[in-house]
Amino acid sequence: MRSMVVSLYERMGGASRVQKLVDVFYDIVETEPEGEILHLLHLRGHGVAHSRIEQFNFLSGFLGGPKLYVEKYGHSDVREMHRHVEIGTAEKDAWLLCMSKAIDRVGIAPDIGATLMKHFRAVANALEIQHSTMTQMR
Repeated sequence: MRSMVVSLYERMGGASRVQKLVDVFYDIVETEPEGEILHLLHLRGHGVAHSRIEQFNFLSGFLGGPKLYVEKYGHSDVREMHRHVEIGTAEKDAWLLCMSKAIDRVGIAPDIGATLMKHFRAVANALEIQHSTMTQMR
């Protein structure tokens, strides 16, 4: 008998729960001191409203649900998505802190939250390294 693998998307509670996580995350970014550096980055780009939509689209697929970002843009390459953004240690750390707070506030189970943060840290570290490498090449 084959065991069914349940995605993080499903374990979190699907689209409504991912949307709640994104909303709480961006509420923190827009209103709390920990998110100020991120808010300023978003204001230089497409803005927070755009990011709320695209982060939901990306996270849906990233967590094992519908691949909405891929359907819209043809890829889900986070390095490409963030190529125009300077992500240093301060930005990376602020993003991880705001996301950790959002996970707690949404009430995601601790085991799922720890797994999410493990994946988010890996991506954030890769984006910071990309920025560092690109800065050194200039």
